[in-house]
Formats: sequence, C-alpha cells, structure tokens
Amino acid sequence: MNYTNIDNFIRVRLEKIYSKEDAKLCLSEIIALIDQYSEEITPKPHVESEKDIILISYGDHVYSESEKPLKTLKTFLDDHCQKSINSVHILPFYPYTSDDGFSVVNYVAVDETLGTWNEVKEIGYDYRLMCDAVVNHMSSKSEWFLGYLKGDKKYKEYFVDVDPSIDLSMVVRPRTSPLLTPFKSADGTTKNIWTTFSADQVDLNYANYKVLIEVLNVLFTYVKNGATLVRLDAIAFLWKEPGSPSVHLPQTHEIIQLMREVLHQVSPEVIIITETNVPHKENISYFGSGHDEAQMVYNFP
Repeated sequence: MNYTNIDNFIRVRLEKIYSKEDAKLCLSEIIALIDQYSEEITPKPHVESEKDIILISYGDHVYSESEKPLKTLKTFLDDHCQKSINSVHILPFYPYTSDDGFSVVNYVAVDETLGTWNEVKEIGYDYRLMCDAVVNHMSSKSEWFLGYLKGDKKYKEYFVDVDPSIDLSMVVRPRTSPLLTPFKSADGTTKNIWTTFSADQVDLNYANYKVLIEVLNVLFTYVKNGATLVRLDAIAFLWKEPGSPSVHLPQTHEIIQLMREVLHQVSPEVIIITETNVPHKENISYFGSGHDEAQMVYNFP
C-alpha cells in the first residue's frame, strides 16, 4: 500500500475537519482499516455506460411464502430482468424501528425477516449492487445510542447533545418535527439530542472523529458484501453547527470526499452517490469542485 498517497490525499482533508492531533489519530485508524479490508475485498472493475440500468426495490417488494424475500428478489431478477437490468438498488435492508427502514438499528446486520448477508451477496454476484448508507442518523433503539444513554465510554460524544437555550433558528429543517428530542440517561440527566428527521432518528456527531471511523468501517462492510454503489442518505445534514443552517456545510463536503478516497484505496470502482433532496444547484454541488466528491447525485425529481 502506498502510504505516501494516503497521507497526501487523506491527511490534508482530515486536518480541515479536526485538530492536528485528532487528524493524526484518525489517519492511523483509517490506515488500519485500509490494511484490513485490502485483505478481505477483491475489486470488481466496471466502466459505466448508457447500458447500466438500476432497479430500485425494497427487499420485500417481491414476496413468496416459501422463502425469504431477498431470495425471491434474486429469483425474480434472474427470471425477468437479467437481459435488461444489470444493477439493483436494495433500499435499507437492515433492522429498523421506523421510517420505512431509514431508522437503522444495526448498520451491519440484515433484517432477519428479509434474509441474511448470503442472500445480499448472491444478488451482488450477478448484478451491480447499490446499498444505502443511512449515516446521518440512526435509530434511538440502536446499540450505539442505548450505550450512549447508559454512559458507555465507547459511545461518548457519538451523538449531539445541545443546550435547548441555544438559538437554533438558523438550522434548515426538512421536517416539522422538533430539532431537539429529550432523552433520559442512566444517571438521571436529560440529553437534548439533535434529531433532524424524527424523535426516533438520532443524529451522529461527526465532530468526534471516532464516529467517522465507525462509519468508514460500515461502508467497507457493504463493499465487502458486494456493494459497488453506495448511496449516502440525507448526507447534506451530516455536520451540525449551531448558529449555521447545518446543511451543505464545508465539513460535510470534506467528509464525503474522504469517504470516496478511503474506499478507493481498496476498491477504485466503488461509486459514491449523494442523496440530497434539495434544489438542482445545491444538489450538483456534491460533484465537488473538481468532480472529486460524489460520482453521481440523487434527487427525487
């Protein structure tokens, strides 16, 4: 592995986000991840063209009483789609508590009602596989957040606790639910947690570089299990900063560029797709100034 390139491309970005000391520690952990997954992942070269057609589906859109839905989905693809469709975007197939799968309990598990990683990998063998990375927020019932409320040191500062007296009027709101949601911690104190989308979806705190490492590990897990396209859900809201709109912040763009560069150290063919349900000009800003950010941008219209 050429660590000079890693240092040049990644260290500089880390120092734009974190203190020099945290950037140094973060770089060391990123290198360890790259080493680990370089042994576990075999790249799958692919050149994009007009022949690439992506089917989007929930894991249980095709259903049979005799088998798990992900296995049925694979059979349906083979029987009806193979001649015209070469890629499949499976919407969140992880254990979840709300929001049609977008309130994830465990990022690296498959909802057992749908199947297992084996079924996901089977689809990835014959089709280009797109997975959702719902990494702006996660379920309030997740192990990470429950550990945080219990005072587990591992999850300290994994979430954003804000004094409710602070002026948050500038924060852009995609939904009408309260921005802060109170939770009781094990020591009896109240944590007022940043919840961009709902009370059940607690936002991650990327100001703590340990969160970035956790999420990079998640992204590598998806690639290891067959994903060659990764859609970053609600990514525009990633970095939180009271007194700002907390959407499209420079740190968010830096982190997306980091995600791309780190994944490409192991799998250069991986496509990063940003899901930003915003006006066109803001949406395409996620290509980056030199097309060094997302390779594709996703918007509902």
